[in-house]
Amino acid sequence: MAKIITEKIFRYEISDGKRKERVDTFLANSVENATRTRIQKHIEAGLVTANGKVIKSNYKVTPGDEIVFTLPCAPRPETAEAEDIPIDVVFEDEFLMIINKPAGLVVHPSIGHYTGTLVNALLFHKQNLSDLNDPTTRPGIVHRIDKDTSGLLLIAKDNITHSRLAAQFSAHTIEREYQAVAWGLFKEKKGEVQSFITRSKRDRKLFTMSKDEGKFAHTFYEVIEEFEFASLVSLKLKTGRTHQIRVHLSGTGHPIFGDEVYGGSVIRCGDQLPKIKSRVENLLEIMPRQALHAKTLGFIHPHTKEFMRFDSELPADMQLLIEKLRI
Repeated sequence: MAKIITEKIFRYEISDGKRKERVDTFLANSVENATRTRIQKHIEAGLVTANGKVIKSNYKVTPGDEIVFTLPCAPRPETAEAEDIPIDVVFEDEFLMIINKPAGLVVHPSIGHYTGTLVNALLFHKQNLSDLNDPTTRPGIVHRIDKDTSGLLLIAKDNITHSRLAAQFSAHTIEREYQAVAWGLFKEKKGEVQSFITRSKRDRKLFTMSKDEGKFAHTFYEVIEEFEFASLVSLKLKTGRTHQIRVHLSGTGHPIFGDEVYGGSVIRCGDQLPKIKSRVENLLEIMPRQALHAKTLGFIHPHTKEFMRFDSELPADMQLLIEKLRI
């Protein structure tokens, strides 16, 4: 397979009212999948300019500046390539598949993740996949879940199946239940969260709740079990926005346990902290990712018109976390 080498240019015009900020911090918060350390190396290599001049990491971004970051991309395949990666197939027929995705597996190739994804695995195991989405990187992919979220995914083998499944997602008729371990005890044991979700102005890689900006999001929740300082919660999606559950739980003061991005790796035990700090630190070692699992998936089969529902067990790390929380 032929390889191509490209570069990606990020250009930022700093608006009035923007507070002064180190350029390495600004870019780490603005470029997806970037870290401050990696950004500093690119700055040292002369790949970042302010108003046309090469700068250092301690340069302070100021309103009126034009910041340009030229990111050289590593060689990557023109299309996703087949890789012998095991997949857990829950159901399969001639039209579609249900996959139980493990935490840590990226769904499709993207910047920083050109190999080792679920798509690479699917291409190895299956010859026929839909190509309604980008056929070079997303064959068969009808919907996604985050890298560090585990659970059920629908895969389409042909375009008619894909189109009909996508229509159900668009109409919000797909049944999706997630389970999560969230910090704290909920005042209302059953309820719903409605908000708009938009990109954070503080960090463009993150999302945040808003009263009137972004896309409308609607989540139903119900507490299944309570522990000393956390809760096992069932969550059902009315809409399916990026990071929706993580943002809604964090925004209501109950971030998902272990979710480093949305505050779930910060110990939240109030006055009990000195007494149980060591215990909680051990629990966070057990769950170094968000404790979120896509447990149930229900839909109308695009061809047989039969309603189908699939359920999956919580993964071992979440089961162990819950066992430890019960002690």
